Amino acid sequence: MNRLEKTFTALAEREETALVAYLTGGWPTMAEIGTLIEAVCSAGADIVELGVPFSDPLGDGPVIQSTTRAALDGGATTAAVLEVVSCARDAGVEAPIMLMGYCNPFLRYGLEQLYENAVECGADGFIVPDLPPHEADEWLAAAEANDLGQVFFSAPGSDTERLRSAAGRSRGFLYALAANGVTGVRERLDPGIDHYLARVKDAAGELPVCVGFGISHPGHVKALRGRADGVIVGSALLNAITEAGSPSGRVLAAAELIGDLKKACR
Repeated sequence: MNRLEKTFTALAEREETALVAYLTGGWPTMAEIGTLIEAVCSAGADIVELGVPFSDPLGDGPVIQSTTRAALDGGATTAAVLEVVSCARDAGVEAPIMLMGYCNPFLRYGLEQLYENAVECGADGFIVPDLPPHEADEWLAAAEANDLGQVFFSAPGSDTERLRSAAGRSRGFLYALAANGVTGVRERLDPGIDHYLARVKDAAGELPVCVGFGISHPGHVKALRGRADGVIVGSALLNAITEAGSPSGRVLAAAELIGDLKKACR
């Protein structure tokens, strides 16, 4: 977890919010994803959340579901996404890269082998939406044995005990859902988010908290400054990439949005 810890420490010293950029592994194509990772990091993304495509992504909304289907149709697999990480490291990407995926494909791959291969390729940890903290002993053992992050979730409806459980078992940071439901662009933050994040930060203690689900524009980021250690942008970034008409246009669109969001982090 060295890259993660160094990243959050350096940002805290600068009083800067971490920007986490979500990209779907293997989308728009296996050939393009590496260039997009480099582009968002050069534009200011501090951490990359790289999705491992799965046929039934229950926690994701239509935008990520659509890119996931396209990636699967293009041949994306867990092994292929690990290779994407390896190539990104070879290309000089230094930002932490977290692998986001669901239990089923990871269990089919084999946890021990998966976590060992993740270290070998240069990944920094896992975000698994359908893994409850109280059922994660085997996953946490693998994460600790390989010094990888293991991120759990909090939700606006979580009681204090659940918040402390999710935070207490997380390695790297805690993922705070900004709203109940699935991923997707939202125009406004929930009016109760300040109170909710105060509860999350109290439960998390020194563990960094990153907010995702609906973060779409710089106004969201500015509103969350000082209330969370990081923000996560996914669907808005994928939409910007989708609307561009060419590989070079997709790189420019991704870099422009990330650049605008990063300015709001400072």
